Amino acid sequence: MNPSTPVLARAAVDDAVAAERRHIADHVADLSDEQWSTPSLCAAWTVRDVLAHLTTTTRLSVPLLLRAAVRARGSFDRMEIDLAAARAAAFTSTELVAQLRESAGSTRRFPGSTPMDPLMDLVIHGQDIARPLGLAYASPPAVVSACLAYVATTTFMGGRRRLAGVRLVSADTGWTLGEGPELRGPDVDLLLVASGRRAGLTALDGPGVAVVVGRPG
Repeated sequence: MNPSTPVLARAAVDDAVAAERRHIADHVADLSDEQWSTPSLCAAWTVRDVLAHLTTTTRLSVPLLLRAAVRARGSFDRMEIDLAAARAAAFTSTELVAQLRESAGSTRRFPGSTPMDPLMDLVIHGQDIARPLGLAYASPPAVVSACLAYVATTTFMGGRRRLAGVRLVSADTGWTLGEGPELRGPDVDLLLVASGRRAGLTALDGPGVAVVVGRPG
C-alpha cells in the first residue's frame, strides 16, 4: 500500500519556516567573500544572491510587487532576479544574514502564495547554497518529505511537468507518485530534481533517471 501523501499541519509549517530561516542564517554567517560569490545551484544566482532573495519574502508589499512586475515585463523569474539583485546591492552580507534571522518568526509571505511556498523555498535554497560549497545542510525529514509532495504535485513550480511519465518513489518514506519508469531516491534529491536542479540526479536510481535527464530543466 502506498503511504499517504506527506503533509504538515499549518502550525508545523509556520514553525518549520522559522526554523529553516534560523538554520540558514547560522549556516552562512561565517562564509568568506569567496564563498559568498560562489555560483549556487539556482541559475543566475550566487550564494549571496540566494540569501538576498530569501530576505524579500517578508518585506514585499503589493505596490512594490506591482512595480517590480512592470519592470520585469510580467516575467516572474526576471522579477525575482531583479528583487534579489536590488537587496544584494543595498545591504552587506552581514546585514542580509541579520535580516533573515530577524524575520524568522514572520508569517508574512509573497502575495498570492500558500503557507508551503516559503517553506519549500527555504528547503530548496538551503541546498542551493550548501552543495556548491561542499557543506552539509539537512532539513528535518518530515519537512523535506512534505516539500517534495508539494512541489511534485503543483503546476507553478514545474514539478508536475518535470516528473510527468515517471513513477516517483521516495526511498525515505515509500511514498509514490505517478506512473511509468521508476525514479527512486532520497526525498531531498527528488525535491531538487522536481524543482529543476539536476544536481539531485546523481543520487537517484531507476529507469526514470534517463527519462528526466532527456528533458529540459
